[in-house]
Order: sequence, then C-alpha cells, then structure tokens
Amino acid sequence: MPTEEKRELFKRLDAQKKEISELRSKLNRINTEKEKWFKEKDKYSKQISEFINKVKQAKEKRNKLTEQVKKDKEERDKLNNQVKEKIDAVKKLNEEKKKIQEKFGIKEDPSEIKKRIEHLETTIETEVISFEKEQGLMKQIKDLKKKAKEADKVSDVWEKISAISKVIDELKKKAEEVHKRIQKNADESQEKHEEVIELSKEVDELKKKEETAFKKFVEYKKQFVQINEDLKNKLSGMSEVKEKVDRIKESRKEAKERKIKEKLKKQEEAVEEKIKKGEKLTTEDLIALQGIK
Repeated sequence: MPTEEKRELFKRLDAQKKEISELRSKLNRINTEKEKWFKEKDKYSKQISEFINKVKQAKEKRNKLTEQVKKDKEERDKLNNQVKEKIDAVKKLNEEKKKIQEKFGIKEDPSEIKKRIEHLETTIETEVISFEKEQGLMKQIKDLKKKAKEADKVSDVWEKISAISKVIDELKKKAEEVHKRIQKNADESQEKHEEVIELSKEVDELKKKEETAFKKFVEYKKQFVQINEDLKNKLSGMSEVKEKVDRIKESRKEAKERKIKEKLKKQEEAVEEKIKKGEKLTTEDLIALQGIK
C-alpha cells in the first residue's frame, strides 16, 4: 500500500475515534435527559394514582351520604304524612266535638271545668272566708259540676283530641330531627361532591403534565436510539479501518524484525568467517555474537 494511502487511513481512524467519542458524549447527555423525563412521568403517574384513590374515597363517602339523605327523606315524608293523617283525624274530632257542644250547649273543656271546681273546693277548705262568700262559692261549684256532667258527653272526644295532639307533637319532633339530619348529611355530601370536583381537576392537570413528560421521554428515546444506531455504524466502520491499520502496523513490525534478523545474520556470518580465518575477535564481535545467541 502506498505511503500516502497509509497516512490517509491513519487520519480516517483518528477522525472516526473523535466522532465516536463525540457520539458517546452526546449519547450520555441524551440518556440523562431521557431518564430525567421518565422519572418525571413516573412521579406524575404516582401522584395521579394517589389522587384517583382520594377521588374514589370521596365519591364513596358522598354516595353513602346521598343514599342516607334519600332514606331520611323517605322517613321524613312518611312522618309528615302521618302528621297530616293525625291532623285530619283531629279535624274530624273537632267537628264532632263542635256538634256535641252545639247540641248540649257546652263551651268549655271538661278538664278546665274540673280544674276550676278543684280550685274552688280548695279555697273553701283552706281559706278563712265569710258565710256569704262560701255560699256563693258553693253555688259556683254546683253550677260547674252541672256543666261538668254535661261536658262529660264530649270528654271522650276531648281526650282523643288531646292524645292525638301529643302523637302529632312527637311525630313533628321526629320529623324535625330527621330533617336536621338530612340538612347535615346533604351539606356534607355537597362538600364531598365539591372535593371530588377539585380532586378531579388536579388529576386532569397532573395528566397533562404526565403527558408532556412522556412526550419528552419518547422524543429523547428516539434520539437515543438514532444516536446509538449511528454509534454502532461508526464503530463498525472504525473496526474495518482499524483492522487495516493493525495489518499495516503488523506488516511494519514484521519488516522491522526481518531487517534485524538479516542484520544479525550478516554479523553472525562475519564473526564465523573471522573464526574460520583465525582472526582475532573484537569486543564488538563478541557482543554481536552474544546478542545473536
């Protein structure tokens, strides 16, 4: 191979080594970026998973509260219907009471008449009063007892009205308690619903960031694959050139060794010739002979 061609081959090898070094450095930089964006994407993926779990928990809580509100509304409506039915019953009893009162001329509640009688009797028994006043009170008691006797005709109706009124009060109390529970659970359900909305927005934002990070990762991965392929091709090309250079170096080495052997051979022949002729060997001859051996 001509010398100029050999020089060109060595230059090509040096240039290829430089290119490969640059490609390796670039590949390392791209790989660092690729791994960075993969970690970013992985970080957002984990956050999304955490937020989705929170959304799931908030939804479950909201749905339970909503279901409870639904059941409580049904219970409240049932209680309100019972109240309505009881009120209708009281109205009918009041109509019945009114008819009896009109028929027998009763205007007062029998229980109130009895309370008045008891009060007057207690007054006579416990207080010091004049004979005239006592007679007047006795007359009032007599009149009231007569009224009470007449009022007994509607006392059953009055008692029924009183009993139903108590039931109505209890039903209203229960309905109010259920209503308060409905309001409390409905408010909490609304809070959980708003929490679901906010968490869902966070998930959407994180998904956007995750998508951006993933796109960056894919972009750098493509560059990494391309540069890695270029590097493989360069290494393959350099391998061919290196083989040629190695052959040149080996050829040079072999040529150098042949020259040394030829030189030593000539020295050996010259020394042997001197020995045959019986000539005196110089120090150089002895050294050369020792080197050959």
